[in-house]
Amino acid sequence: MGAHPRVTLRDVRIPATRAAARELAGRPVVLATFDVPVLAEASELAVDIAVESGQPLVVVNAVELTIRPMTSSWGAEVIVTDDVDESLRAPAALARALAVEVERIRLVSPRPVKALLELVGERSPGLLVLGADASRMRRRAYRKATRTLRDEAPCLVWLPPD
Repeated sequence: MGAHPRVTLRDVRIPATRAAARELAGRPVVLATFDVPVLAEASELAVDIAVESGQPLVVVNAVELTIRPMTSSWGAEVIVTDDVDESLRAPAALARALAVEVERIRLVSPRPVKALLELVGERSPGLLVLGADASRMRRRAYRKATRTLRDEAPCLVWLPPD
């Protein structure tokens, strides 16, 4: 049973262990969502890995904003709901309390997955944790986002269990 020569295997689900943290040394951890609350499991994993590796935590909310005529100020129309904001604030506060450098970013783009991939390319993280609550997203959009991130991200990608 040999692997197909054109198939590349990627480990997209990694445990929060010291061994995994050592592999990520020197590279930040990115916790990302698509304008939906972050799952507790994902935020705990991201904070644990950032603490264990001593690397910064980058908390990202990628928000879709459609292009309209006469859009005068990008992002001014974006309203983040309280539950999304709290789910992003909690892991950031916990990481800061544990002496981890934290950066919060809101990406506003007509193509939020592509924008997230560009940010990941710029920051070169060791781990991208997708914490988006799938039950709060359109099923097709979530599947497309996870497939794109899994296939195109230049780092380890953690996805919540199905």
